[in-house]
Amino acid sequence: MDLEKIRNDFPILNRIINGHQVIYFDNAATTQRPRQVIEAVKNFYETMNANIHRAVHTLSYEATVAYEEAHKKVAKFINARSWREIVFTRNATEAVNLVAYAWGLANLKEGDEIVVTIMEHHSNIVPWQWLRKFKGITLKFVDITDDGYLKIDEFEKLITEKTKLVGVVHASNVLGTINPVKDIVKIAKSKGSYVLIDGAQSAPHIKIDVQDIGCDFFVASGHKMLGPTGIGFLYARREILEQMEPFLYGGDMISTVTIEGATWNELPWKFEAGTPNVAGGIGLGVAVDYLQSIGIDKVFEHEKELLNYAFEKMADIPDIEIYGPKKNRLGVISFNIRGIHPHDIAGVLDQHGIAVRSGNHCTQPLLARLGVDNTVRASFYIYNTFEEIDRFVEALKKAVKIFKR
Repeated sequence: MDLEKIRNDFPILNRIINGHQVIYFDNAATTQRPRQVIEAVKNFYETMNANIHRAVHTLSYEATVAYEEAHKKVAKFINARSWREIVFTRNATEAVNLVAYAWGLANLKEGDEIVVTIMEHHSNIVPWQWLRKFKGITLKFVDITDDGYLKIDEFEKLITEKTKLVGVVHASNVLGTINPVKDIVKIAKSKGSYVLIDGAQSAPHIKIDVQDIGCDFFVASGHKMLGPTGIGFLYARREILEQMEPFLYGGDMISTVTIEGATWNELPWKFEAGTPNVAGGIGLGVAVDYLQSIGIDKVFEHEKELLNYAFEKMADIPDIEIYGPKKNRLGVISFNIRGIHPHDIAGVLDQHGIAVRSGNHCTQPLLARLGVDNTVRASFYIYNTFEEIDRFVEALKKAVKIFKR
């Protein structure tokens, strides 16, 4: 990778915060946007701003083509069979909720089971808790080992003939663990269960092939993969989408409407009611182009190098505890320094222009399993450097001196 060229594509990296050039290590929360994505959104509003699927004039035609092309780019990015298996949503959270409402309400009954993991983001827990309350289903949780791997044997024990859905995060936003989702899918399928993969953290970093994985649903957020906020996607097998009822009702998701009733539009518009985030969808398509121009394998290799370097440098910090495995993980490091609150560490880092996340990271069940309330999290991406890690570690050492005099 030409790191200098890549960094020049991200204007925000020139920002000065508290007298220091910004170091952005909060990529697991949201990534920055390259000029190409920013310009694509700007170009839409300046040259083709119009509603899609609703007019024959030139602006509407151009907007429609660009928006549909973005679906095709995402489909190719994750190797879906058809672009009609890609539904644009606001984010991964909405995509999970779409499945819970449109599939779960119609197909689940009292006594049915859903299996998830203790590693899940709240977005892949709370919708199923709602269905438990509303439909009387049973919700089971797969535990992790002390070093941060899923206990695969528990899938064998917890998934039964009553299990209708297995929900599993592809990569943890706290531990960085990359889970063996293909193996988990095989276990689930042997019992006749559907599988939903939360790919919010994996899609930006590693190659995704939904056909090879064999999952039924896959969700991701555009803003975590260089795209705009307010855009994400749900992949679902076409035969499932065709059987599902819509999630929202109104304009564009219909084929015909009479006073007696309505029929639904073809996929994926059946699930994209109303005026969509056209600019966001186009921007997501350009973000996918950008990642593919670099090569997703190169993205992952760069992060692994940064991760290993950070592990080596952080080992010199006294009283530090780093959570998660040392291998088979993304460039995400969650840690605590004994005797210092994570928010205080994050505050000191911000004074040095370094952006990290402190808190529970929307994974309170996982942190309870780890025996902590909060952690500091540093997460890397394509524009981060070894020099930035050096500055980060020096700032951490200063925090130790400040709070442990």
